[in-house]
Amino acid sequence: MKTIVIAGGNSGIGRQAARTLLADGHRLVILGRDPRKGEATLASFGAAASRASFIAADLSTHDGVRIAARRILDKHENIDALVHTTGVLTMAESRTADGLHPFFAINYLSRYHLTQLLLPALRRAERPLVLMMTAAVAPSEEADFARFPDFTGFNFNRDRKPVQLANHHYAAHLTRTEPGLAAGVINAGAVKTDIMRAAPWYMRAGAKVLGPIMFDSVETAAHNVVEATRHDDWQSPLYWAKPGRFEQRAPITLDTATTQALMDTSRALTGA
Repeated sequence: MKTIVIAGGNSGIGRQAARTLLADGHRLVILGRDPRKGEATLASFGAAASRASFIAADLSTHDGVRIAARRILDKHENIDALVHTTGVLTMAESRTADGLHPFFAINYLSRYHLTQLLLPALRRAERPLVLMMTAAVAPSEEADFARFPDFTGFNFNRDRKPVQLANHHYAAHLTRTEPGLAAGVINAGAVKTDIMRAAPWYMRAGAKVLGPIMFDSVETAAHNVVEATRHDDWQSPLYWAKPGRFEQRAPITLDTATTQALMDTSRALTGA
């Protein structure tokens, strides 16, 4: 039995992955913003809910991440896997309590921060695992990190890629600095989940009309997360580009100087 933390496990892809991993017999800790949704999620697991717990957490802020990490570590000395499925799709210019754009704060920085704080428990696992879900962006794609991390005057089309690629850099950093830890990035694909709630109206309308035709099922989107957690024979860091195709993965190979610069900035922002 593994102890698995799923950030964002109370809805969408995270909830589907949680349901399958519970069926495998594992113990889960689920993080989510809404306590009512979290309790409803636990109830939906039936008898397997006895091996799951929910922690209400606002991962958009530094303090929220710290509180979540402290609550996890208070109850769990060992963590075998940490899965990040949290995400927000927003194009508006807004800021968190820490002065950061929420797309950056949630889709990358909270993942770095929470993982760093949970490393003591991950290091106690026989083979610790960290997985991060992103939109489709291959590690070979080019991105301009000049605006990282402020993204003043946030522009989704311009700023999406460096935020998402920062997850690849963190996976590479983890595997280089944490012996025995496996890290990977998984494309979530096109799925109609709660991530659409902050999207512009035209995107929500398009999802409603085209979803049944073009979107992946939540089961397909969760497949690679589940398989990566089940298997102990893959080398990292890896990127899974095709939802539902676990065997189709590519190594994450990146410029180490860029990786180090991004990690230094992340450490300065969070203190972790």
